[in-house]
Amino acid sequence: MHLCFTMTNSSQASLVPQSPLDHVFPTLTNSHLERMARLGQKRVVRRDDVLVTEGQRQAPFFVVQTGELRIVRPAGGSGESPVATLRPGQFTGELNMFSNHRALMQIRASEDGEVIELDHAHVQSLVQGDAELGDILMRAFILRRVELVAQGLGDVVVVGSEHCAATLRMRDFLTRNGHPHAYIDLDRQAGAQELLDRFSVTIDEVPVLICRGQLALRNPSNRQITECLGLNDPLDTAKVRDLVIVGAGPAGLAAAVYGASEGLDVLVLESSAPGGQAGASSKIENYLGFPMGVSGQELTSLAYTQAQKFGADVQVASGGTRLVCADRKYAVEMASGERVLARAIIVATGAEYRKLSLPNLSKFEGAGIYYAATPMEAHVCADREVAIVGGGNSAGQAAVFLAQTCPRVHVLVRSQGLTLTMSRYLIRRIEDNPSIVVHPYTEIVALEGNNELECVTWRDNQTGQTEVHRIGHIFLMTGATPNTRWLDGCVRLDANGFVKTGPSLTPEELTSAAWPLARPPYLLETSRPRVFAVGDVRGGNVKRVASAVGEGSIAVALVHQALKD
Repeated sequence: MHLCFTMTNSSQASLVPQSPLDHVFPTLTNSHLERMARLGQKRVVRRDDVLVTEGQRQAPFFVVQTGELRIVRPAGGSGESPVATLRPGQFTGELNMFSNHRALMQIRASEDGEVIELDHAHVQSLVQGDAELGDILMRAFILRRVELVAQGLGDVVVVGSEHCAATLRMRDFLTRNGHPHAYIDLDRQAGAQELLDRFSVTIDEVPVLICRGQLALRNPSNRQITECLGLNDPLDTAKVRDLVIVGAGPAGLAAAVYGASEGLDVLVLESSAPGGQAGASSKIENYLGFPMGVSGQELTSLAYTQAQKFGADVQVASGGTRLVCADRKYAVEMASGERVLARAIIVATGAEYRKLSLPNLSKFEGAGIYYAATPMEAHVCADREVAIVGGGNSAGQAAVFLAQTCPRVHVLVRSQGLTLTMSRYLIRRIEDNPSIVVHPYTEIVALEGNNELECVTWRDNQTGQTEVHRIGHIFLMTGATPNTRWLDGCVRLDANGFVKTGPSLTPEELTSAAWPLARPPYLLETSRPRVFAVGDVRGGNVKRVASAVGEGSIAVALVHQALKD
């Protein structure tokens, strides 16, 4: 098996995957081929026949019976770079087999031969219905996407600076959507100006996203990136879905997996990228079944894939902006003005970290102020002193993670310490790490800098003493503000803005909401029938990933009950 990638100097080097090649490019048995042939059709191919073009939507799936296929990556005027050669018993495809996303590579026959061709629907049917083949295909698809991401072998190039908030946003969006991309750092890499000149881009217009080698987008929004790359399937707004889930954090993704796997027509609307706050966690160690821990990105990206495997339609950069509940027919309105219709709704929009009440905070967001501690942020602040504001598990995980590459990590908490808000295992690690310093009764009172954060002032609220530190990287992980503004008064909220559900709704609240049914609301049901709330957006939620996943799965069982009413 030949697998390689093209380096920037056009030379070639061996690619050694993180998993054995027989998992990335397995060879199927004759029995496997016979089962596939029943679902697909045989096709004779000639040398140099192009089976899949780069950028093609709904690219077919091929299994080689005889001959040879070659996967190549077009390289503009410089020709192409070989990626893999497939021989008898091996197959094409990766995770875009479960979506309408464009193909990232070109596939053509390098010898005369015969292949079995399947469309997306039959691949999905095979994965769901044939346990053995399903495992082989899913493992290969996931590992191939992992390698594409790791090597930056995609149809996107981001040109920007690590000190630019928009650059970090764009790269974070692509990473959390699992879309492979190359990154060119203007501050460090030679040849960047030549690339900008080729697309007539001035330095004032960066960051730039070069899409499929054809179009240069100047500081595009997430929505513009989505449209250029074709990350969303076309949306049929006339169709009434069984279930619309708003939010693709752990709770929303769990609901999507259980809903789609049980035969519901499920649409998930996500305002940014799948994962929510959990997706930005460097490591989750108290989630059942992962004794060595798992990164939030890995956990939620696998959940995203799982939801697509069962047929859920996930729309990214397409969150709900308004819940329309004027009558018994529900609709979710999006920023585009389009509305999607639903028999049932699950609100899973989560919560966001509270922002500090400092007048110039927004100036430094993404340029010294961060709300996540992923490898991307860790790379930006490597070998520098940092501060984390917050005393919960997210802050603790961030502190332990950043201390691996930062010489000093300050943890600022307004209370007396960490014991009431953080898991004991994290507290022990913080106490045993000489690079981490906890400052109780402390809060930030001033930020200073020009284009980037340069120094911070914090105050000890017991003594009133202030200190100025030349720290240019602050991670804010303080409390939670629920994302409920879009609900537009449709459901009852508690005093802190979280959605009230089930037993927490009083008879008076149900009466004022004109609850129309003889039965009371189900456990996770809101003051509107068939509208449920799960995860961090729900009043009384337990702030754990496992709890969010549990609520998402329970909500689907209740949706089935509510749809029968």
